[in-house]
Amino acid sequence: MKIAVLKETQPGERRVALTPESCKKLAQAGYALVIESGAGEAAYFTDDAYREVGCSVEADAATLAAAADLVLKVNPPAVDPAGRNEVQWMRPGAILVASLMPLRNAEAVRALAACKVTAFSTDAIPRTTRAQAMDTLSSMANIVGYKGVLLAAAELPRYFPMFMTAAGTVFPAKVFVIGAAVAGLQAIATARRLGANVMATDVRPEVKEQIESLGAKYIGVELKESASAGGGYARELSEEDKARQREMLAEQCAVSDVVITTALIGGVFAPKLVTADIVRRMRPGSVIVDLGADGGGNCELSRLGETAVESGVRILAPLNLPSTMPTHASLLFSRNLTAFVQAFTKDKMFLLDLTDDIQKGSIITHEGEVLHAKTKEALQQTAGAGAPQR
Repeated sequence: MKIAVLKETQPGERRVALTPESCKKLAQAGYALVIESGAGEAAYFTDDAYREVGCSVEADAATLAAAADLVLKVNPPAVDPAGRNEVQWMRPGAILVASLMPLRNAEAVRALAACKVTAFSTDAIPRTTRAQAMDTLSSMANIVGYKGVLLAAAELPRYFPMFMTAAGTVFPAKVFVIGAAVAGLQAIATARRLGANVMATDVRPEVKEQIESLGAKYIGVELKESASAGGGYARELSEEDKARQREMLAEQCAVSDVVITTALIGGVFAPKLVTADIVRRMRPGSVIVDLGADGGGNCELSRLGETAVESGVRILAPLNLPSTMPTHASLLFSRNLTAFVQAFTKDKMFLLDLTDDIQKGSIITHEGEVLHAKTKEALQQTAGAGAPQR
């Protein structure tokens, strides 16, 4: 079978789906690999590095995609009718593996179904022990949490750690982390390594032990209903529980130097947790890093992809932070994709098995239909009076 790796074309994207290390492993498993010329350059993987491990490098992306049995990408495929339309390049029956974020990228999902491409989304892979090595969400969230703290430290007009100097003692910064999934836990760990005093909260009380194991103080509220949605995800709170949470957040943000938000509902959409009123109660010089920006933002005053200032508080809402560390982000993403492909490889072929829990959970489109239940429901809701969903 032939695997094709296309160059990522979304603005600002520097990652590549496969690194030479992974290409070598897949070549040894019997796959022929073709890389679009320049696909790895932004992550510092040259065309020659791919050739050295036995890959072909081609400049014509359309021809490359059309001949592939398996197409690997980081982001959803481009579907520009007047330009680069990667979905139309792929033949019916071809397999795409990428982080599609299908609930955010309805147009790409519709195009994949229409062209009868079998598409797997790595962000929909079940969070089970068996699938850990394939979990691109966790790999990238680790980078997000780490880099978010570094951005906060660079913006904060004071030290993170405590210093005892001849001019007197400088006390450590107070960092408040909202959300303790992978990104939040890495943010806690990084802030602690930099010497900050860290507090953290999550609507899932079961993460209290993990927060405290990293040296942070757990701050929680007693909820009327469970907020756990399973698989490490949280669901939306009731209005009564939201009110309790807002009161606690207002109190903690007011005494914090840095607030880092990482909350996502179902791993997809960011709830608005930090209101304008909460921001205005914070001390001038404080910093908010909204790591939920890719999902719409956790702060009411965030300007996605920009830095805003309100009442002396700097609000950062960076997008696609993994791309700012393209070498390691590509390396980890590539290893995740390779683990997925290798798990279903037999006799030098990738085998479809929709009874397998991993494939069943992560398949989005197949044979002209949208199979992923949540995505199908969302597309039907937005279809309105248009053509019926297939």
